[in-house]
Amino acid sequence: MPQTTFPLHDRTVGEIAARLPGASGVFRRFGIDFCCHGEVPLAEAANRRQLDLGALEAVLGDLDPLAIPDAPRETGALIDHIQTRYHQAHRRQIPELIALSRKVEAVHAGHPEVPGGLADLLQRIWGELEVHMKKEELILFPAMRRQAADRIAVPIAEMRHDHDDHGAFLAELARLTQDHTVPEGACRTWQALYAGTAQLRADLMEHIHLENNVLFPRFEKGA
Repeated sequence: MPQTTFPLHDRTVGEIAARLPGASGVFRRFGIDFCCHGEVPLAEAANRRQLDLGALEAVLGDLDPLAIPDAPRETGALIDHIQTRYHQAHRRQIPELIALSRKVEAVHAGHPEVPGGLADLLQRIWGELEVHMKKEELILFPAMRRQAADRIAVPIAEMRHDHDDHGAFLAELARLTQDHTVPEGACRTWQALYAGTAQLRADLMEHIHLENNVLFPRFEKGA
């Protein structure tokens, strides 16, 4: 298998995730924020998580840089991918998770590990994310397809700001669910809820990464 040839320790985690197929999955496994804080160098990210940099580099180095990319490279195809794979998925996921959460919070109100406030958090995520996605679909993405780079600096900055808010929501989601850890003996509804919140977290991280680290820089640099 071809191995990664470019040095990693002085690269940012966002750049590595954008260039190296499979890197985003490694970063999720090690708890490294590659989407909202992709500007952090790998060495610093490892230090923040108290990880062995050499071991992390070894795992990344075993990835195949010639593997099929995680998402299309061409701009129009990438936008299509973001909309079909992530926008549509979020619209299916979150309302279902809100309903599951309200049921778990009501039925297990006396349980010491019940995720109190989770439904309200998911409702906030849903409200803000839907507005965010509509702004992309109606304003930003069409301008990108037209290559109207002179008109999108402000919308991109707004989207990045929204992403920071979404990252804070994800951190709270992980806290309320104890990193999506189902209590012993939890019912199937609770199990389904935490499986769904874990998938939402993974999907939203990948969604933000593709925009912050792959799509947006093409226009911010005047590409």
